[in-house]
Amino acid sequence: MLILGIETSCDETGIALYHSERGLLAHALHTQIAMHQDYGGVVPELASRDHIRRVLPLIRQVMREAGAELAHVDAVAYTQGPGLAGALLVGTSVANALAFTLGIPAIGIHHLEGHLLSPLLAAKPPQFPFVALLVSGGHTQLMRVGAVGEYELLGETVDDAAGEAFDKTAQLLGLGYPGGPALAQLAGQGRANRYRLPRPMLEQMHQTGNLDFSFSGLKTAVMLLVRKEAPDAAARADVAESFQEAIVDVLVAKSLYALEQTGLTQLVVAGGVGANRRLRERLDRAAAEQGYFVFYPEFEFCTDNGAMIALAGALRLGAGVVGAAPPPRPVPNRKPIGPKAGLPQSYAFTVKPRWDLSAMSL
Repeated sequence: MLILGIETSCDETGIALYHSERGLLAHALHTQIAMHQDYGGVVPELASRDHIRRVLPLIRQVMREAGAELAHVDAVAYTQGPGLAGALLVGTSVANALAFTLGIPAIGIHHLEGHLLSPLLAAKPPQFPFVALLVSGGHTQLMRVGAVGEYELLGETVDDAAGEAFDKTAQLLGLGYPGGPALAQLAGQGRANRYRLPRPMLEQMHQTGNLDFSFSGLKTAVMLLVRKEAPDAAARADVAESFQEAIVDVLVAKSLYALEQTGLTQLVVAGGVGANRRLRERLDRAAAEQGYFVFYPEFEFCTDNGAMIALAGALRLGAGVVGAAPPPRPVPNRKPIGPKAGLPQSYAFTVKPRWDLSAMSL
């Protein structure tokens, strides 16, 4: 099967072509970072308009690089949510229009499902089952993944996610957008032992068995520290390093405890924060010491991309698990269109700006 993937959930337009036997054939990504920098964050209306400009040229580029034609595509997978409603509508409408024209399935993919499956694109992928640490944007979750469509929530953030805490702390330190990478770079110049910052919901973890996260208090502690001391450049680097170590301590401890609770030995780390080199270093060392195995997506697939959406679509089709909704109904009185016409598919669509990943479990 040949699957076209379309990702437009936020500020990156990602397109990819994935073959169920040959793997990833081609992918392309356009990031809007430069456009949003002047505003200090993503402007939803600007993001949506830029997706409109980029999505069709990127599809043509990917098809050309893969040496394929649209007539060869067996299904179109697209990010249906969560994300910015306007941005999601661009990819969703294009995907369903293409699928309708070609007479092939259109598969709505949960954005976080794409992330947690993205390490399967690596040369040495994990095997089901595994524990997944999802640290993407406004989401920080631990999941037990039994198979495609089998997801059990073990813990999640009760307030700010790790990525949000990185971005907000970066603003407090006067860093630019996007804040997470800038803070991590500054942290590399600092000392972690100068400031003692809290590790929220960690001290009682083994007594309560609670795998939830909370990073709002950590962000507030940094805010109070910055207001009190007005740190110079060197002290800001120390604050950044202390903050990063606090985040990493929590993520590492909770991930290892999730492995202990589930009895599994494989940990998948996915999402933008999964690209943090300090987090990878600490997880690799701890896993080696305790006999666990950690898997990451390639750095280019940590942030939003079309490859993970195409992969998720291929895996869902291959497993016969197309989605959480009832099977699509045939379109009445519809004439066949395209070489693969006649498949029972309704091309009415909606987007899901908020969408619980557990709803995808069947």
